[in-house]
Amino acid sequence: MNRRHFLNGACAAALAPMWRPRRAQADTALHSPQAMIDAARHLAARPYAPRPQVLNAPFDGLSYDSYRGIRPRTGSTADLGLGPHFMADLLPPGWLFRDPVSITLAAHDTEFSAQLFDYDPRYFTPHPTAGKLPDMGFSGLRLRHQLNRKGSWDEVIVLQGASYFRALAKGTVYGLSARALSLGTGGPTPEEFPVTRHITVFDSDARLHFGCLIDSPRCAGALIATLDPGETTTMDCTLHLFARTPIEDAGIAPLTSMFQHNDLGPAAIDDFRPAVHDSDVLVIDNGAGERLWRPLANPAQVQVSAFTDKSPRGFGLVQMPTAFSDFRDQEGAYHRRPSAWVTPQGDWGAGAVMLLEIPTPNEFADNIVAFWRPAAALGAGAHRFSYRLDWGAPGPASLPVREYPLLPLRNASGIEPNLAKGRLFVIDFTPARDGAQPVDAAQVQLDFGADDAANHVTGAAFYRLRDDAGAWRASFVFTPPPDLDVAELRLRLRLPSGALLAPVWLYRWTRSREGGV
Repeated sequence: MNRRHFLNGACAAALAPMWRPRRAQADTALHSPQAMIDAARHLAARPYAPRPQVLNAPFDGLSYDSYRGIRPRTGSTADLGLGPHFMADLLPPGWLFRDPVSITLAAHDTEFSAQLFDYDPRYFTPHPTAGKLPDMGFSGLRLRHQLNRKGSWDEVIVLQGASYFRALAKGTVYGLSARALSLGTGGPTPEEFPVTRHITVFDSDARLHFGCLIDSPRCAGALIATLDPGETTTMDCTLHLFARTPIEDAGIAPLTSMFQHNDLGPAAIDDFRPAVHDSDVLVIDNGAGERLWRPLANPAQVQVSAFTDKSPRGFGLVQMPTAFSDFRDQEGAYHRRPSAWVTPQGDWGAGAVMLLEIPTPNEFADNIVAFWRPAAALGAGAHRFSYRLDWGAPGPASLPVREYPLLPLRNASGIEPNLAKGRLFVIDFTPARDGAQPVDAAQVQLDFGADDAANHVTGAAFYRLRDDAGAWRASFVFTPPPDLDVAELRLRLRLPSGALLAPVWLYRWTRSREGGV
């Protein structure tokens, strides 16, 4: 089962709206970014109108396999040329993808018809085209580009399922996703999933310019983006958000990923693979000029972290391991999953990078969400957020360059055998770039801060790894008192001058996750 299809479809199914998309005049007129922005403004000026309807045959009651048996037909819904550099495929409804999306592509008729698809006879007998088929609407859009080699039209981005989309850089396979907007993520009430109502490809050359009209009970909006595929696939995005009511729990530029386990745990995962994850670290470049490095967790209970900031420089979910031996999963190819980095354009003001971590026993559900939440509620009316979203290859090369000699490469923890109630942490560092100046271990100070957690750290050490050229290790033992259930560990590697050698390493220890220590 393709987990990414499962997750995106499940989000779309959460609202379960379905409607018969007789194309409204507002849809057919969305040929320019300004027209789409105006449509979002007008939509938000009216009360939210849910569009419930069940799917009809042959699109109802599909399994994962039978849904895959409905295929876009070349020349009708597949291989639709968008200039010399892009092609488009229109995606059928069904299975978990229940929200109809109207689509505008220049020079192509994009009126929905079930006759525009081919149906695998293993799942569809008699063939559906033998009788009258319903007008159900598309479920999304797939764009292809000669990403990896000339003459091969590879997928580069898919927009399908609520307001989700996922993109690829050269040499990568699908992993984490992004969304136009999240609402109520990690809050005390059920999350609200804005859905895409319309997609327009405005124009394309070497880059492709498109927009999505989104709608939700509390707001409507237009995501206007320019896609530039390559070694790093870049999207220049602007979210034009129109709130029907004040919104206190908006998530801007949300990223969604999966983390099951690695050397940091949890130990209860019984798996032949040493690690299973699409991303393993949240990285934040905060407004104070620090880079924060927060390894992801598969917690015993849902946990939400807020990294308060003002005018953030960027944040992202990063996949650091790049070798097959790090995962040993030929089918999953986790060592080829992309990283994603958000760079705000303009001043986003005060707020917090939020991190939601949800327990998961397997790899089939995305359990990690990171996004920016403004400190002040978004009042009813218009709001605008611009940012660049980079999809890059796994590893540190996908991160913006910062002047740190070292980068955290691997984290691990386990029971300290000589201290029954202590837990040993090791963090391995690698040179941030070739030719970096050598490190004098005797000059390095391990700074754990002045909070309560630092009072329970002993045995701190920093030394060269003899069997791994260029690598360094910081290690320490954390021995929590019996009445401590949660601790935020923080480590800075400092020189006597106060300069930092590496990003600030953060980790949330919880007694429930570590089974006592």
